[in-house]
Amino acid sequence: MGWCELCGCFSDPFNPIERHHVYGGNGKRKLSEKYHMVAHICARCHRGTKGVHNDRETDLRLKRRYQHIFEETHTREEFMAIFGRNYLTEEES
Repeated sequence: MGWCELCGCFSDPFNPIERHHVYGGNGKRKLSEKYHMVAHICARCHRGTKGVHNDRETDLRLKRRYQHIFEETHTREEFMAIFGRNYLTEEES
């Protein structure tokens, strides 16, 4: 049960909500778990044509959102030390 953080749809048997490790590459999966950087998104937004695993812009949008969340309680330097890079542009900072 639940709703998709990207498109807002509710879970159903044909499009269930799935867990996505926002920073999953290069061994960052465990760090995503540790810092609660796990999004709940529908199967279409997860693995579909425009989903985070197939569309770079969708993936970056989610990474930027979660970096903002992290930086509400941590510094940019901490984020970069943990996850390896800054995903925000100057305008988003």
